[in-house]
Parts: sequence; C-alpha cells; structure tokens
Amino acid sequence: MVIVLQKGVTDEQIEEVSARLRQAGLGVHLSQGHYRTIIGAIGDEKKVREMGLEALSYVEKVLPITKPFKLVSREFQEEDSTFTVGDCTIGGRQLVVMAGPCAVESEEQLLEAAYGVKAAGAQILRGGAFKPRTSPYSFQGLEEKGLKLLARVREKTGLPVVTEVMDQHTVGLVAEYADILQVGARNMQNFYLLRELGRLDKPILLKRGMSATVEEWLMAAEYIVSGGNHKVILCERGIRTFETYTRNTLDLSAVPVLKHLTHLPVIVDPSHGTGNWRWVPAMSRAAVAAGADGVMVEVHPCPEKALCDGAQSLTVEKFAEMCRQLAAVAGVCGRMLPQVTA
Repeated sequence: MVIVLQKGVTDEQIEEVSARLRQAGLGVHLSQGHYRTIIGAIGDEKKVREMGLEALSYVEKVLPITKPFKLVSREFQEEDSTFTVGDCTIGGRQLVVMAGPCAVESEEQLLEAAYGVKAAGAQILRGGAFKPRTSPYSFQGLEEKGLKLLARVREKTGLPVVTEVMDQHTVGLVAEYADILQVGARNMQNFYLLRELGRLDKPILLKRGMSATVEEWLMAAEYIVSGGNHKVILCERGIRTFETYTRNTLDLSAVPVLKHLTHLPVIVDPSHGTGNWRWVPAMSRAAVAAGADGVMVEVHPCPEKALCDGAQSLTVEKFAEMCRQLAAVAGVCGRMLPQVTA
C-alpha cells in the first residue's frame, strides 16, 4: 500500500504516519519527490486499510499497489529516480556513458582505455576484475589486483568505476574499490547476493538475466530496494533466442516497457547484446532513441589482443565517433551528452 500525503506536509506529520505503520509491524519506505510525499507500507495490506489513515487531514489517499514489484513500480513513485555518482547524474536529462575494457588486464591497458573514453565523453569507467566465464579454462580476471588497478586509474583520471561483484562473500571487497557494483546476467536471481547488496549505500547496476522476463528482472530489483538500497540501475544486455547471428538478441522494446513500469534508471549494453563491434554504434543510437538513460560499451585499446570479448569491443577511435553520433541523437530526443572533446 502507498499513503499519498498532501503537498506541504511537515516532517512531524510524516513521522506520525510512519510511527503508526511501524507500531502495526509494517515496513516503511519514504519517497519525497518535488511535488508530493509518499510513504510505502510494506506488509499486510489489511492492517493498513484498518488504520483509517485517510481520516488524517494531511493524507490525500491510500492506494494498493497492484504490481508484484512494489517499491520499484511507477505506482509507488511516479517521478523518475535520479542519483549522482561523482559528477554524473544517472536517470536525469543527461545521458550516462559507461565505457572501458571487458576485463582489466594491466595498468597500461586500463589507463589508455580510460583516458581515451573520457576524452570521447564517457563519464564512468567500466572494467571487469572478476570475470564469470562459460568455460572454466577462460581468463577469469585479476580479481583483487584488478580492483586495485581500477582504483588507481580512478585517482589518475577522475572517472568513477563500475565493476562486477560475483557473490555475497565478496561484496565488501568490491564495495571498497568500486563506485557502482554490477550484478551480471548469470547472477540476476542470486537472491543471497541481492539481499546483501540491499544493505549497501552504493549504486547497483542490475543486468537482465539471459532468459529473464521483465517481471522477473524487476522482482530482482525489488530484492535490493526492499533491503534499503534504492540506487538501482537496470541494464538490458540481450536475451537468449533462436538467433545465432548475434551473440544475444538485444531487446530494445524492454526500454519503453520499463520506463512505463518503473521509476528506476534504464541503460543498455549493446556490446553483450550483439557480440560484434560493428553493430554496437547502431544499437547504441537505437537505445537512446528508445528512451534509455545511457549505454554501457566495451572499449579496448587493441581489441585483437584482448583477453576476453575482443570481437565486441570498440577501439577508442570508433568509440569517439560513436559518441559524436549519440550526441546528435540525444539532441533530437531532448537529452544531452557531455561535451565531446575527442
């Protein structure tokens, strides 16, 4: 249930309603937007109905949330969620571009990629320290050494870092170095991990599982938000279909669907979505046109020598050209990219 309060409600009145809910054994989630304040009551809806909260002069209405995903739904919060990471606002009018190598291989490789993508317009550096691979014989990442390299490069470039966390046991370690923690497609329904991430005060980038429905994806986000962490970014990265010409089928129709269903920011990963660098610029442009709040792209100084996913990685030069194209599409869509200098 959601309790919608009148405009101009005081802190004391908000606390009065919250206290009543807590006394009834209900969880409380407060959402304060520009135009109104909403309190989410988590638990038995019957208890909320019996409290008679609508009799209070400053309560506008009490409504049930019909969607199974409660806190991430538009029913709970109409306004888009936004939050900042460094100097970057995620979910606002400005598009966010996350870029960097699939895997951290060395400080030299990471620095070259970071300076290149920053000059082209990226605001956040991506790079994998832990690499879940289909084959146990493939490169698995530098792990903690990779995290330390990401932190070192962040100091030199000023770019915030997003990197993947593999399980609940390494959350503390990754959070020590990363600005955004990524949950990979294979871990989307790792509920122990999601619960642990719900206790953090850091943004979580939640990738869609390769066979997950939109509802399953949003329910995974609900695990994190219900734990107290409201900074969740949804990332469409392609789903598994019968098609073999691309690595996955990038479901761009999910973007407007999500923007209708949830207030959470939505970005697109066309690198994993297609598996081929040739299709990445086109799918990035299409993602922005579809309403995405940003893109996550793999960029490597020398893709042919990459230890993983070189075939889907752009060179720095191709990435810079892609950003110039994105800036043009963003302008048509009423969005904006940072000044491109490359």
